[in-house]
Amino acid sequence: MGVEPAHPPAAMMRVSNPVMRGLLRSPAGGPMRRQFMVLRFSGRKTGRRYDIPVVAHRLDGELYALTDAAWRNNFRDGADVEVTLDGHVTRMRGQLLDDPEAVAPLYVRAIDHFGAKRAQRMLGLKIHTPGTPATDALAEAARRYHLSAIQLTAKT
Repeated sequence: MGVEPAHPPAAMMRVSNPVMRGLLRSPAGGPMRRQFMVLRFSGRKTGRRYDIPVVAHRLDGELYALTDAAWRNNFRDGADVEVTLDGHVTRMRGQLLDDPEAVAPLYVRAIDHFGAKRAQRMLGLKIHTPGTPATDALAEAARRYHLSAIQLTAKT
Protein backbone atom coordinates (compact mmCIF):
# COMPACT_ATOMS: atom_id res chain seq x y z
CA MET A 1 0.00 0.00 0.00
CA GLY A 2 1.43 3.38 -0.99
CA VAL A 3 -0.49 5.45 1.58
CA GLU A 4 -1.93 4.86 5.03
CA PRO A 5 -3.17 7.02 7.93
CA ALA A 6 -0.56 8.16 10.46
CA HIS A 7 -2.17 10.38 13.07
CA PRO A 8 -0.57 11.92 16.14
CA PRO A 9 -1.43 10.18 19.42
CA ALA A 10 -4.89 10.99 20.79
CA ALA A 11 -3.41 12.41 24.02
CA MET A 12 -1.35 14.89 22.01
CA MET A 13 -4.43 15.95 20.03
CA ARG A 14 -6.42 16.53 23.25
CA VAL A 15 -3.73 18.97 24.38
CA SER A 16 -2.89 20.62 21.05
CA ASN A 17 -6.40 21.15 19.64
CA PRO A 18 -7.52 23.66 22.32
CA VAL A 19 -4.24 25.55 21.88
CA MET A 20 -4.69 25.59 18.09
CA ARG A 21 -8.29 26.82 18.38
CA GLY A 22 -7.17 29.72 20.55
CA LEU A 23 -4.24 30.66 18.33
CA LEU A 24 -6.29 30.51 15.14
CA ARG A 25 -8.86 32.87 16.60
CA SER A 26 -6.33 35.46 17.77
CA PRO A 27 -3.64 37.64 16.19
CA ALA A 28 -1.08 35.55 18.11
CA GLY A 29 -1.64 32.80 15.53
CA GLY A 30 0.34 34.81 12.97
CA PRO A 31 0.95 33.06 9.63
CA MET A 32 -0.58 29.85 10.99
CA ARG A 33 -4.00 31.53 10.63
CA ARG A 34 -3.71 31.31 6.81
CA GLN A 35 -2.72 27.66 6.80
CA PHE A 36 -5.18 26.30 9.35
CA MET A 37 -8.87 26.93 10.00
CA VAL A 38 -11.40 26.11 12.69
CA LEU A 39 -14.65 24.46 11.64
CA ARG A 40 -17.54 25.10 14.03
CA PHE A 41 -20.62 22.99 13.41
CA SER A 42 -23.29 20.97 15.17
CA GLY A 43 -23.56 17.20 15.11
CA ARG A 44 -26.34 16.07 12.82
CA LYS A 45 -27.68 13.48 15.31
CA THR A 46 -26.61 14.77 18.73
CA GLY A 47 -26.61 18.52 18.16
CA ARG A 48 -23.24 18.58 19.98
CA ARG A 49 -21.09 21.57 19.01
CA TYR A 50 -17.73 20.85 17.43
CA ASP A 51 -14.78 23.24 17.02
CA ILE A 52 -12.25 21.36 14.90
CA PRO A 53 -8.90 22.85 13.84
CA VAL A 54 -7.85 21.52 10.42
CA VAL A 55 -5.50 22.40 7.60
CA ALA A 56 -7.09 24.79 5.08
CA HIS A 57 -6.62 23.33 1.61
CA ARG A 58 -7.13 25.83 -1.20
CA LEU A 59 -7.32 23.72 -4.34
CA ASP A 60 -8.38 25.11 -7.72
CA GLY A 61 -10.02 28.13 -6.09
CA GLU A 62 -12.08 25.98 -3.69
CA LEU A 63 -11.66 25.49 0.06
CA TYR A 64 -11.46 21.97 1.52
CA ALA A 65 -10.76 20.09 4.71
CA LEU A 66 -9.20 16.68 3.98
CA THR A 67 -9.85 14.10 6.69
CA ASP A 68 -10.64 10.54 7.63
CA ALA A 69 -11.96 11.54 11.08
CA ALA A 70 -15.41 10.34 12.11
CA TRP A 71 -16.74 13.91 12.49
CA ARG A 72 -16.70 14.16 8.69
CA ASN A 73 -20.00 12.27 8.61
CA ASN A 74 -21.79 15.34 9.97
CA PHE A 75 -21.38 16.79 6.45
CA ARG A 76 -22.78 13.77 4.60
CA ASP A 77 -25.95 15.54 3.46
CA GLY A 78 -24.42 19.02 3.68
CA ALA A 79 -24.31 21.14 6.82
CA ASP A 80 -23.87 24.73 7.87
CA VAL A 81 -20.45 25.54 9.30
CA GLU A 82 -18.67 28.62 10.62
CA VAL A 83 -15.15 28.74 9.25
CA THR A 84 -12.50 30.78 11.06
CA LEU A 85 -9.69 31.39 8.59
CA ASP A 86 -7.10 34.15 8.61
CA GLY A 87 -8.84 35.78 11.56
CA HIS A 88 -12.22 36.01 9.82
CA VAL A 89 -15.36 34.02 10.57
CA THR A 90 -17.41 33.10 7.51
CA ARG A 91 -20.68 31.19 7.42
CA MET A 92 -20.35 28.44 4.86
CA ARG A 93 -21.88 25.19 3.72
CA GLY A 94 -19.86 22.00 4.03
CA GLN A 95 -20.44 18.97 1.84
CA LEU A 96 -18.81 15.58 2.39
CA LEU A 97 -17.06 14.17 -0.66
CA ASP A 98 -16.31 10.51 -0.07
CA ASP A 99 -16.22 9.02 -3.57
CA PRO A 100 -12.62 7.73 -3.81
CA GLU A 101 -12.38 8.72 -7.49
CA ALA A 102 -13.31 12.33 -6.62
CA VAL A 103 -11.24 12.50 -3.43
CA ALA A 104 -7.97 11.03 -4.77
CA PRO A 105 -7.18 13.96 -7.12
CA LEU A 106 -7.68 16.40 -4.22
CA TYR A 107 -5.13 14.48 -2.15
CA VAL A 108 -2.74 14.43 -5.14
CA ARG A 109 -2.95 18.24 -5.41
CA ALA A 110 -2.51 18.68 -1.66
CA ILE A 111 0.55 16.40 -1.63
CA ASP A 112 2.00 18.21 -4.65
CA HIS A 113 1.43 21.53 -2.87
CA PHE A 114 3.18 20.53 0.36
CA GLY A 115 5.70 18.07 -1.06
CA ALA A 116 5.56 14.42 -0.01
CA LYS A 117 7.56 14.82 3.21
CA ARG A 118 5.61 17.79 4.63
CA ALA A 119 2.29 16.41 3.31
CA GLN A 120 2.63 13.45 5.65
CA ARG A 121 2.44 15.78 8.65
CA MET A 122 -0.16 18.12 7.16
CA LEU A 123 -2.48 15.33 5.99
CA GLY A 124 -1.93 12.74 8.72
CA LEU A 125 -0.67 10.19 6.22
CA LYS A 126 2.30 7.90 5.88
CA ILE A 127 3.44 7.99 2.24
CA HIS A 128 5.48 4.98 1.16
CA THR A 129 6.61 6.40 -2.18
CA PRO A 130 9.45 8.85 -2.86
CA GLY A 131 7.12 11.48 -4.35
CA THR A 132 3.41 12.03 -4.81
CA PRO A 133 1.60 8.67 -4.93
CA ALA A 134 -0.34 7.83 -8.08
CA THR A 135 -3.99 8.83 -8.17
CA ASP A 136 -5.09 5.18 -8.23
CA ALA A 137 -3.04 4.46 -5.08
CA LEU A 138 -4.73 7.39 -3.35
CA ALA A 139 -8.15 6.20 -4.54
CA GLU A 140 -7.40 2.78 -3.02
CA ALA A 141 -6.31 4.47 0.23
CA ALA A 142 -9.53 6.52 0.18
CA ARG A 143 -11.56 3.31 -0.15
CA ARG A 144 -9.62 1.45 2.51
CA TYR A 145 -9.16 4.23 5.09
CA HIS A 146 -12.18 6.48 4.38
CA LEU A 147 -10.08 9.42 3.20
CA SER A 148 -12.59 12.15 2.46
CA ALA A 149 -12.92 15.85 1.76
CA ILE A 150 -15.28 18.48 3.09
CA GLN A 151 -15.88 21.04 0.35
CA LEU A 152 -16.64 24.44 1.88
CA THR A 153 -18.64 26.95 -0.12
CA ALA A 154 -20.02 30.38 0.68
CA LYS A 155 -23.61 30.38 1.86
CA THR A 156 -25.97 32.03 -0.58
